Amino acid sequence: MTAIRLLLVDDDPLVRAGLSLMMGGAQDIEIVGEAADGGEVEALVDRTRPDVVLMDIRMPSVDGLTATRRLRAREDAPQVVVLTTFHADEQVLRALRAGAAGFVLKDTPPAQIVEAVRRVAAGDPVLSPTVTRQLMAHAAGTAADDRRARARARIAVLGEREREVTLAVGRGLSNAEIAAALFMSVATVKTHVSRVLAKLDLNNRVQIALLAYDAGLLDDDRPGRDE
Repeated sequence: MTAIRLLLVDDDPLVRAGLSLMMGGAQDIEIVGEAADGGEVEALVDRTRPDVVLMDIRMPSVDGLTATRRLRAREDAPQVVVLTTFHADEQVLRALRAGAAGFVLKDTPPAQIVEAVRRVAAGDPVLSPTVTRQLMAHAAGTAADDRRARARARIAVLGEREREVTLAVGRGLSNAEIAAALFMSVATVKTHVSRVLAKLDLNNRVQIALLAYDAGLLDDDRPGRDE
């Protein structure tokens, strides 16, 4: 089995040491480099070719948001998991819009951080439905009307089935759950997700979910709404 190549980015050496220690116990994960600032990331990625970057948001020179945006604009970009202390922080939302595949809290149990790296390497976003709803509610509270109009205009290019899949992704459903709900095979779901990503020029499922909320497709799912 090929090990997942992981790059650690955090300005706190103690945090990096702790992450290195916990990841070192996973036989399927190889730490290929460490960086103390986002400005170091692109050169390290060129040199080490990681599959996943575990990225702190707040760093003194180049922050994780900027580093994530730069990475995700590249061809064959590694997946990015954001490290943060607040699950509904505006910076987290901006990082997700920039292409991060998800986030983990710094006080998350070690086993869950290891699993998050594995999931992202396998192409799954690291956002539970509960956390997704919390983030989206925050996004909805800060979104302007023009953002909704732009999101609806983008989603208008989707076909009916693609729109249904977009809605399901926004609700945090896995491919298997979407397949069961929409009476299609998992392979067909994956095909629809790929088409949605291509048509909307998005990087991952997290961005599909954010766009679905921006467009108001999931208004009835937001906290405080009547069932």
